[in-house]
Amino acid sequence: MGLLSRKASCNSHGQDSSYFLGWQEYEQNPYHEVNNPKGIIQMGLAENQLCFDLFESWLAKNPDAVSLKRDGKSIFKELVLFQDYHGFPAFKKALVDFMSEIRGNKVTFDPNHIVLTAGATSSNETLMFCLAEEGDAFLLPTPYYPGFDRDLKWRTGVEIVPIHCTSSNGFKITLSAIEEAYQQAQKRNLRVKGVLITNPSNPLGTTMARDELDLLINFIDDKRIHLISDEIYSGTVFNSPSFVSVMEVLNDKNLRQTQVWERVHIVYSLSKDLGLPGFRAGAIYSNDPAVVAAATKMSSFGLVSSQTQYLLSAMLSDKKFTREYVLENHERLRQRQRDLVSGLEKAGISCLDSNAGLFCWVDMRHLLKSDTFEAEMELWKKIVYDVKLNISPGSSCHCVEPGWFRVCFANMSGNTLQLAIQRLESFVSSIAINSRTHEELKSLRRKTRNNWVFRLSFQSFHDREQDDR
Repeated sequence: MGLLSRKASCNSHGQDSSYFLGWQEYEQNPYHEVNNPKGIIQMGLAENQLCFDLFESWLAKNPDAVSLKRDGKSIFKELVLFQDYHGFPAFKKALVDFMSEIRGNKVTFDPNHIVLTAGATSSNETLMFCLAEEGDAFLLPTPYYPGFDRDLKWRTGVEIVPIHCTSSNGFKITLSAIEEAYQQAQKRNLRVKGVLITNPSNPLGTTMARDELDLLINFIDDKRIHLISDEIYSGTVFNSPSFVSVMEVLNDKNLRQTQVWERVHIVYSLSKDLGLPGFRAGAIYSNDPAVVAAATKMSSFGLVSSQTQYLLSAMLSDKKFTREYVLENHERLRQRQRDLVSGLEKAGISCLDSNAGLFCWVDMRHLLKSDTFEAEMELWKKIVYDVKLNISPGSSCHCVEPGWFRVCFANMSGNTLQLAIQRLESFVSSIAINSRTHEELKSLRRKTRNNWVFRLSFQSFHDREQDDR
């Protein structure tokens, strides 16, 4: 009898995914401009490091928030003593107001319907525990964030059934694709409890069109299942079309106080929009009081610290700061994405048109030796080990087409990004040279063979002439 539980000893965490393996390689040989200039550049981490100067400026002007003071007087004791799992009302109010702000104030959120969690990872897992039993299924459009295989499945026992989307329409969800996924789940005797989407999409970097959201709402209404909209990138939309939250669509369709209204849930965090993943500030928003009550109880396993709530409530309550931050963040993301796309274009590599997120969905299908996932992994290994760039292969995101890669651009300096582009450009050039050399060698062999055949034929003809004489 083993000393560990099956959960502790099983291999269903997903740590063996190429998504995580690339991280491991980076950690063993991380790039540093001075200390390790030939190391691996991390382009597999969706982190927003472009606006830290704005935060540091705000902190310098608001020292009370950092030193745990209110009006110059210490509140250390108040913050370090036990707090219940409902969270600070001031922080919850500031958070829902910020959520409305980055959605253009087209929707409002009730702070009584929000549950604080230790990041979006905890939010998604908590919703799985609230909405599904072990062995039930959620439908997810592909490609999707590789971490969902861990976040949604590992401890809950919930199954993921993919909704296969393709490049033929920009990886948009179609009714036929979602119906096919639902039927596949039924064939596997899985009870489908809902659909989970990321909007804006990770890894595509695109926002969902309103017709896609309409399709999804009609589908869950028809099937009487849930919809989880992971909107943690909603504040990163830097180009048109603008972001449309599922809550906005529900309002426009006059679905308040209906069963569908209570079966739609939003996941949010400050990890991407503000670039503060270390603060572990996430949230679940639900219109179902039963879900809010259950998730609040479960949140005791992953709370947001009192000190973090106090600091963030002060920052998010500063409307002048949040307004200026959102505008500047969008501009910096727009410029950085443009730098990556234009740099890749010079190397002969294109990207899916994107308007959000901290990454691009990069098309390297033309660099594959064959149209297979084996060829994709071969190319990925060359890029990680030879080019020294950690990017995420599409297969780790369950993409159905080999040759797509997620490449992050906001977690490094501009100089590091240019170096990464230079490395990739050199690699692509070497492939072209090797390919050209290979073709030239094949051509030379054909010419040599043809000459040999010609000489052999000529000699045979000459010999026959001699015999005739």
